[in-house]
Amino acid sequence: MSGAHAIDTGVLDDPAGAALAGPHRGFARRHGQARCYDPAVTPFAALPAGADAPAWRDLAALVGASGRAVLIGDYPVPPGWEITWQDEVVQLVDDALAVADEPEAVPLGAADVPEMLDLVERTKPGPFLARTVEMGSYLGIRHDGRLVAMAGERMHPPGFTEISAVCTDPAYRGQGLATRLIRAVAAGVRRRGETPFLHAASDNTGAIRLYEAMGFAVRRQLTFTVVVDKEGHPAHQ
Repeated sequence: MSGAHAIDTGVLDDPAGAALAGPHRGFARRHGQARCYDPAVTPFAALPAGADAPAWRDLAALVGASGRAVLIGDYPVPPGWEITWQDEVVQLVDDALAVADEPEAVPLGAADVPEMLDLVERTKPGPFLARTVEMGSYLGIRHDGRLVAMAGERMHPPGFTEISAVCTDPAYRGQGLATRLIRAVAAGVRRRGETPFLHAASDNTGAIRLYEAMGFAVRRQLTFTVVVDKEGHPAHQ
């Protein structure tokens, strides 16, 4: 047992907001009631619960030229904004995960970003930008020098670290590479005295079953929403 139930899991209701106010404050941009990550790092942003019109104006000032943000939560979107994508996700937290370092895994950094972006483009695990690698530790597995699988750390609310960008080249699926990398990333998270967690699309039942079998427990369902400031600049997706 990782100790996930011995600490406050409430910060996971809005992991982006909690991270931006805590361990990831160095990435944070803030205007009034709104916060967001540097847009070159990740498009996630945060608003207070029950955000009013001034809070949305604060968000518009933050998103600037991109006009786009990803919010976690079911927010009523005011006039002038548009939802361009929305999905229900399941949040899972380490409950009895067997972590293990992976001998075949190699650390990934800035020099590996072109290959990481190429793998992400082919596998579509979710938002991953040129500086997303700065959010935490990333590990990859190479075959014949080519990056074929990776996983790493994204949002970092106090006491927790999200495992994200879990992806495998289609030609190498079915070999357990993603599972091995998740266990290895989680081992590093545990060594810091933190609890790993992750997200999966609610209709991705295969992934959810795999994560539960590994030792993650479903905590709750969340809504991920991409919003665009129509009165500012168009979305760039």
